[in-house]
Amino acid sequence: MKLAIYKPEIVTIISNTELSVTDRMTKVCEVLQENISHYDWVGFYFKNGDKPELKLRAFAGEPTDHTIIPFGKGICGQVAVSNENFLVPDVKAQDNYIACSIYVKAEIVIPLFVNGKNIGQIDIDSHTPDPFTKEDEEFLEFINAKVAEMLS
Repeated sequence: MKLAIYKPEIVTIISNTELSVTDRMTKVCEVLQENISHYDWVGFYFKNGDKPELKLRAFAGEPTDHTIIPFGKGICGQVAVSNENFLVPDVKAQDNYIACSIYVKAEIVIPLFVNGKNIGQIDIDSHTPDPFTKEDEEFLEFINAKVAEMLS
């Protein structure tokens, strides 16, 4: 799949200063979740003030109970600590995984940096086993870079 076709729409959404920052992030989540077949849940988590935890700020897909995630817990919490992309082709094979839905088979989490500091992440859950590629990783890094520009 050529994910690059969505880049102009993402840039347009992020550039729309008539919307709040949270509304722009929600619209980005909606575009991804509605148009990319293996993106079943898309969300942005951010560091929750001075607390060692992440807080869900915007998402598209089924509502989740996981609105707060402690650093180190689950895939998202591990990325908050490691500052590195985390691609999970099979969530059942992960010891430190927080199950959001019985349907989730794979997950990818990409940290979001502003001025070199990890302030949050984009999280994608998929109901498809092992769907994520280098293209997904690079596309999500592009989105995070645009969101970082918006937040700078």
